Amino acid sequence: MSALPELNELERILELGRGHLEAQIACEVSAGDKRFPVYQLTLGNPDPKLPSIGFFGGVHGLERIGTQVLLYFLRSLLTRLEWDNSLHHLLQDVRLVFMPLVNPGGMWQSTRSNPRGVDLMRNAPIEAAGDVPFLLGGHRISPHLPWYRGTAGAEMEVENLALCRTVTDELLTRPFSIAVDCHSGFGTRDRIWFPLAHSVHPIDHLADILRLEELFETTYPNNRYLFEPQSIQYRTHGDVWDYLYLQALRDKSKTFLPLTLEMGSWLWVKKNPLQLFSRHGMFNPSVEHRLHRVLRRHTVWLDFLMRAASGHDKWLAKGPTRLRLQERAVARWYRP
Repeated sequence: MSALPELNELERILELGRGHLEAQIACEVSAGDKRFPVYQLTLGNPDPKLPSIGFFGGVHGLERIGTQVLLYFLRSLLTRLEWDNSLHHLLQDVRLVFMPLVNPGGMWQSTRSNPRGVDLMRNAPIEAAGDVPFLLGGHRISPHLPWYRGTAGAEMEVENLALCRTVTDELLTRPFSIAVDCHSGFGTRDRIWFPLAHSVHPIDHLADILRLEELFETTYPNNRYLFEPQSIQYRTHGDVWDYLYLQALRDKSKTFLPLTLEMGSWLWVKKNPLQLFSRHGMFNPSVEHRLHRVLRRHTVWLDFLMRAASGHDKWLAKGPTRLRLQERAVARWYRP
C-alpha cells in the first residue's frame, strides 16, 4: 500500500473494475526515494469510429479534490455496472479514458509542481501572445518559484508526455472527443474554462462550446457553473490543453473540445477562514459534509459530459445554425 491515499483508492478501484477496466501504467515518476505509477484507465467501446471522453485530474499536486472527484465518479460507474443496463448500453457507444492522478509525485510532496519543480500546466511548448502576469503566467527563473515552466528547449516533463500520448492515442483519433481536466483554486464560483489560455483569439469550435453550455443549462437549469475562455481571467505560457487543441486542428474532420473544471476554492476558504493556515486548505474542502457535497455536485457534470459525447451527433450545430452560434459566442465572450 502506498502512503498516498488517492493512489490507494485508485488501486482499489482497479480491483473493483476487473473485467470492465483496461489499465496500464502510462509512466512512473520519482519523488525522493518513492516511486509512483501514473495510471491510464479505459472503459467502454474501443471502436475508433466512436466518440470518446477523457477525464484528467491531479495535474497540480496540491489540488487533491480534482483526483477525488474523478475517483468518486469512476467508483460510481463501476458499481452501477453491476445493475444498470442503461449504462451498459451507453458504454457500447462511447469510450471513457481516465488519468485521475497525473502528478502523484507532486501530491506526495504537497506541491503544485511535479517533483522537479515544474508546473505541468506551464510546461508545453507554446508561447503566450502578449504580456502574461508576472510569475503566474509561467516563467523560467527558478524551479523554487511557483509556476516554473522548465528549461527552454527541453522536452516536456514525463507526466505531460504521458498525458499527451493518452490524448493523442485515445481522443484525437476519434471523430469527436471531449477532455475535462479537474482543478481547484480560483475564485468563489465553479468555472468551466475552455481554450485558449495563451491568446484572446476565439477558437474554431466556439459554437460547439456555446451549444454544449446551453444544452447543460437546459438539462440542469440550477447549476452554478460559469463558462468562459481562460484568457478572460489571465493568459499563460505553456498550457498543455492549448497545445493539444492546436494539434487537433490539423485534422479538420475531427472535433476535440478540451475543458477545465476550475472549482472555486475561495468559497471554501470564505466559509472556513482557518483553511488559510493550511497549504491544502487553499485548494480543497476541509469540512467533511462540504467535501461530500462537492463530490456529488460535480458527478452530475461529468455524467452529463459522458452522455453528451455519446450523443454528440444530436446536438452539434451545422450550417447556418453553427455560424449564428459562433457569432453569438464571439459577441458574448470577446466583445464586452
